[in-house]
Amino acid sequence: MKQKNIFIAAAALLILVFAGGAFLYQKQHAEAAAQLAQQNMAALVRADAPGFGKPDAPVHIVEFFDPACGTCREFYPMVKALMAQHPGQIRLSLRYAPFHPGSDTVVKVLEASRQQGRFEATLEALFARQDVWVQNHTANAQLTGPLLAPLGMDLAQLQNDANAPEVATIIARDLADAKTLNVTMTPEYFVNGKPLPRFGFAELKQLVNDELANAK
Repeated sequence: MKQKNIFIAAAALLILVFAGGAFLYQKQHAEAAAQLAQQNMAALVRADAPGFGKPDAPVHIVEFFDPACGTCREFYPMVKALMAQHPGQIRLSLRYAPFHPGSDTVVKVLEASRQQGRFEATLEALFARQDVWVQNHTANAQLTGPLLAPLGMDLAQLQNDANAPEVATIIARDLADAKTLNVTMTPEYFVNGKPLPRFGFAELKQLVNDELANAK
């Protein structure tokens, strides 16, 4: 019995040490990410990035995203709902991080849709039928055409704008910024320059609420 108690105590101690080490690692990782973001604010916030919300909102969410990313699709309506809960208080900027194979071509179309004032509609159409044009984690831009046709855009002009050198430059810049900020997966969020301590919508919501409280 004594040996059993000693074994249980030792196991409990190991669990506590492991948990403490994991917590310390996460804390140090979050602090390092925050410091990196602050040192590279120019790479985090780009004035010409597409987004939603008032430019002078006290809370600014920057999201690196890939339209072919399933988690990006799931989080998008939740983030928009969070913004709706705090009218005029949250701004969302979207940065391109087309990590999935073939996604860069889709991002070019998405960026080009801004020329016709249809960015939001295009983004939501792509997310709504992501299962059509993303197969085995690979994007097929040719399958997006029928999804965008009902949006009332000039599709010939859309394709022409998508192939413009300026669009390729924007995407290359966003990818370079993502590398600078050590963004390797999507979605990746920063709230007023602060990264999430751990990934999850609850963590994003808490960080937003903290920043809203600080703003008051």
